[in-house]
Amino acid sequence: MNNPSSQSEIFAPGLLEGRVALVTGGGTGLGKGTALELSRCGAKVTITGRREDVLREAAVECSRVAGPVEAIVGDVREREQATRLISTLLDRHGRFDLLVNNAGGQFFSPAELIASKGWQAVWRLNVEGMLNMSERAHELAFSDGRGGTIVNVTLSPHHGMPGMAHSGAARATVEALTRELAERWAPEGVAVSAVAAGVFETEVLAKYPEQVRAGMSSTVPLGRLGTVAEHAWLVALLASPLGRGFSGSTITLDGARDNWWGAWPPPGLVDDTGAVPVEERKQR
Repeated sequence: MNNPSSQSEIFAPGLLEGRVALVTGGGTGLGKGTALELSRCGAKVTITGRREDVLREAAVECSRVAGPVEAIVGDVREREQATRLISTLLDRHGRFDLLVNNAGGQFFSPAELIASKGWQAVWRLNVEGMLNMSERAHELAFSDGRGGTIVNVTLSPHHGMPGMAHSGAARATVEALTRELAERWAPEGVAVSAVAAGVFETEVLAKYPEQVRAGMSSTVPLGRLGTVAEHAWLVALLASPLGRGFSGSTITLDGARDNWWGAWPPPGLVDDTGAVPVEERKQR
């Protein structure tokens, strides 16, 4: 962790004191960083994901730095497991206030090579997982005027994601659903917003082809990749009382990458033969 302090670098102590939060995909990368910052702000945080060993390690690491962070294994793609996750938090804490739909994933491939199975896998995790968790949170914890906050994590840029057409389509759907759910649940005091994240320095980057990693910062006008802390600060802001004013909005945090309109493929992305690299995927 870059900041070993138990206090947030930018927010006042106790900003989220007593709030009960769940971060999906919280075992690594932006999810883990978000869990840590929410804990620093006083929230009671639980992380979830499919890999128990990764979750346990992340929970211990976050707890060592900030307040206690719990871990529950779960698959957001399965509706009954989404119900179990929310119900467990209500049983443990008597309330549930904040859902961060951070779980997501994709693989790098030209659009014409994306098989139906790969498309469905990306859709189930990014769209169906978000909707499962949001609807269960609303039904079990936020409805009948109890209120709550949902923050969905999507991706930038919005003007096309060459090499990730499946993910771009899924994330656009999440942003559309963010607007829809915000309007539908507003009378019950539920705020729903989204963060369109650019490229951040996380361990997740290691899985992409070398040419892709080397050229990533060149597509960011800011001149660098984002830090995990910057993303976590934005999520904490949206979880705060001020965040309710952003309900229905997608806030882009990408170093102005959304403004970049370069040629495809951009310099540094193609391999020695001039072809766009394809990510090697594990056989299951």
